[in-house]
Amino acid sequence: MRSFRPDKVASVIREIVVEMISEKVQDPRVSRFTSVTRVEVSGDLQNAKVYVSVMGTEAEERSTMRGLDHARGLIQRAVAKGISARVCPQLRFIADGSIKRAQEIIRVIDENVPPAQDPAEESGGAGEAEEHPGVGG
Repeated sequence: MRSFRPDKVASVIREIVVEMISEKVQDPRVSRFTSVTRVEVSGDLQNAKVYVSVMGTEAEERSTMRGLDHARGLIQRAVAKGISARVCPQLRFIADGSIKRAQEIIRVIDENVPPAQDPAEESGGAGEAEEHPGVGG
């Protein structure tokens, strides 16, 4: 028999929600570039926060969140069938901007860090001596 601790339930819910978004939700508002970043389930298994990241503009993110809220019943039923618990957690979709923040941090770092030099350039022309071993010796 499965152990339904919150972390185990969260993992199962995440798998089901990912499958539902990619295969079953037909709402055109839901972006194809939607990722479920994590799921947090309350200790009493009554509520589940589903964190979703949408690659695209703010408008696309808002549209996707509205589409997911509209499809919540469909997704909720799939979750209820997928976990054999007495109570199915109530899903709540939350926009997760962590991936966008990470991309912005990487972009800022890339802009401010000088490019790495080629090791041959750092050696001060030692490569030329290797090409002509008899020269300069």
